[in-house]
Amino acid sequence: MKNHFYKSTGISLISGALLIIITMVLHPSGGGIEHIIKISKTIMIAHSLAIFSLPIILFGFYGLTICILDKWRLSILAFIIISFGLIAAMLAALFNGLVLPYFLNQYSNRLDDNLEMLKPITNFSFSINIPLDYIFIIACCIAILIYSVIVLIEDKLPKWIGFLGVFITLFAIIGGLTGFVFTSLTGFRIFTFSIAAWVLSSGLHLIKHKPNK
Repeated sequence: MKNHFYKSTGISLISGALLIIITMVLHPSGGGIEHIIKISKTIMIAHSLAIFSLPIILFGFYGLTICILDKWRLSILAFIIISFGLIAAMLAALFNGLVLPYFLNQYSNRLDDNLEMLKPITNFSFSINIPLDYIFIIACCIAILIYSVIVLIEDKLPKWIGFLGVFITLFAIIGGLTGFVFTSLTGFRIFTFSIAAWVLSSGLHLIKHKPNK
């Protein structure tokens, strides 16, 4: 029974990681209000795909949590933290990727008359998005660090996955201390691709995992 559970959750991690990669490839660069309206369909498709991937990834993390469950139950803590991070990611995608383009499109035919009104609203939406992105980034780093330390200690998955997770966390810390902007499109892509690589690797080995009898 557990073998099937690990396979299904491993497939969920792999599927979620691939969906994240596709989302970031499709994710258009930002711009002014006119540009957002022009590419609104692409924005909404990319962020809808991102939202769709989140529960799939969460189910995968649930399987990973059970797989490497330690005597201190710290993997459950990691699962709770990653859940908060994914909720933040969902809200960011919802506000900036669905609500804002939909709202701005209602003024596409009378943009010049309402431009001054729309600018503060757009800036407010971006202001909400940035802290949500940071919640997601920090939650991912903490959760993956906990998972990775457990992997290194418990030896239930290949140790290189644990080392990869620690490296990603150190990279994020160094980037934060040196002023690297993770909330820019390029910065967020680099971070997200790094996380996706770790998630994909964990999913592949979760499928192969054989629980101790």
